[in-house]
Amino acid sequence: QVQLVESGGGLVQPGGSLRLSCAASGTIASINDMGWYRQAPGKQRELVATITDGGRPNYADSVKGRFTISRDNAKNTIYLQMNSLKPEDTAVYYCYAEILLPEHERVGRRATAYWGQGTQVTVSS
Repeated sequence: QVQLVESGGGLVQPGGSLRLSCAASGTIASINDMGWYRQAPGKQRELVATITDGGRPNYADSVKGRFTISRDNAKNTIYLQMNSLKPEDTAVYYCYAEILLPEHERVGRRATAYWGQGTQVTVSS
C-alpha cells in the first residue's frame, strides 16, 4: 500500500521560514512528477510547486523566489523550503506524486496520482 507522509508544518511569523518534507512509502516501481499543492479556507486547492523525476522544478508565480522544491529519488522524498513567508501562504499543504506500481507496470498501465493527508502551515504574528 502506497502512502505519502508529510511533515514540517507549523506556526511561523511573517518573514520566517519552514521546510516541508514528503516521503512516499510502499512497493513502488517508479515515481514521475511530485509536488506540493495548498488549500486555504474557502479557496480552491492550488499548485505551489512541482518537480520532475529529472529534477526540473515548476513554481506558482506567487511563490517564485521564495520557495524551493527539491527531491531525493533514493529516498522517494521531496522537500519544500519556504522562506520569506507571508500571511497569505497560510493553508493546508498537500503532497502529490504520480506513482507507478509494479503490477501496473507489468501490464503497461500509467502512473496513478496519490495525495498526502496534508500539513497545516500558519503564518501569523
